[in-house]
Order: sequence, then structure tokens, then C-alpha cells
Amino acid sequence: MTGILLDPRRTIVFAGDSVTDCGRRTDPDGLGDGYVRNLSVDLGASAPTIVNAGISGNRAVDLAARWATDVLAHDPSLVSIMIGINDTWRRYDEDDPTTPESFEASYRSLLDALSCPVVMIEPYLLPVKDGQHEWRADLDPKLEVVRKLAVEYAAILVPADAELTKQAASVGAATLAGDGVHPSGAGHRALAALWRRYVLND
Repeated sequence: MTGILLDPRRTIVFAGDSVTDCGRRTDPDGLGDGYVRNLSVDLGASAPTIVNAGISGNRAVDLAARWATDVLAHDPSLVSIMIGINDTWRRYDEDDPTTPESFEASYRSLLDALSCPVVMIEPYLLPVKDGQHEWRADLDPKLEVVRKLAVEYAAILVPADAELTKQAASVGAATLAGDGVHPSGAGHRALAALWRRYVLND
């Protein structure tokens, strides 16, 4: 895995929602200002080509709909996926739920289409607002899906929910994500550090 990440001839695609997007579609180099940029800086000049394919608001089904054009078309050497929080959020802000079964079906379609190593980052929730603790009833079954699929597909799992929850107990949830979902600068640095730890053993 380290060889992929230190080989400038390779391509890594980061796919996901707003946590990955971070303004990349208006960014001249397309990286955005979140954990993907942090990782690009950390990996340095010898890093592979890094493609940010995040789009704010996406659910797993949205990612599946654009998978061929936004991910597979880059012929990736590694794909890193972080998706799922909007599959929970839409239940509470738009009364538009995604069942765990539907979430799993969409996620499987992403994984089935890949023929390269995969990193799966857990969606996470760090409750800071009234009512957000209730979201756990919806998110936790989806987290179990992600963990199960990571084992089944031999993917590297980055346990962002578990690890960021531990960090939030020390520094405060709002320090890492002001609304409980979208990372602060510190939250993005924490995500990048977790990715390096679990993918690079760094």
C-alpha cells in the first residue's frame, strides 16, 4: 500500500460528500480546503495524482449514480470512500430516510465496480445540537454496514466515528465539527491524521 501512495505514477481518488468536497469544485487545483488537501501536503512532492471527487449533499445512491464518470474514469490505483452522513441527515431535516438495506445496496455497487485497493472512512457524528443524539438510531446501523463491508471486501477501514468521538470527549465536539458533521480545520487535520495512521501506519 505504501508503494501506491508514494508512487507519482499512480492515482488516488477520494469520493464522498461535503466532508470530502470542501470547495474543490471552485478550487483551481481541485483539492478543496479539507482533509484531502491536508493529505496531499503530507504526502509531499512524490505523492500520486490526487483526485477529489466529493460533492456536497451526496448520499450513497448519488455517489453510485456518478461512479463511472467521477471515479472509475480516472483509472484509480486506490479509492478512498467516505459516505453516509447525509443518508442519516436527510431523515431528520427532510423526512427522507434511507434504510440500512438501501444504503448497503448502494455501497456494494461502489465496491463491486472497483478492481483496486479501497479505503473506507466511517461516516461520523459528533453531536453538538439539540436532537442530534437521536441521529444515532439511524447512523449506527449504517456504520455497521460500513464495517461489515470493509471486512467482506478486504478494505482498509478508517474508524473515524470511533476515533473522533474519543477525541471529542477531550477537546469538545464543536472543536472538531461546529455543527457536529462538517469538520473545522482541526477536524480535517484529525481526519487526515487518522487516514495516515490506518492506511500508512504513520
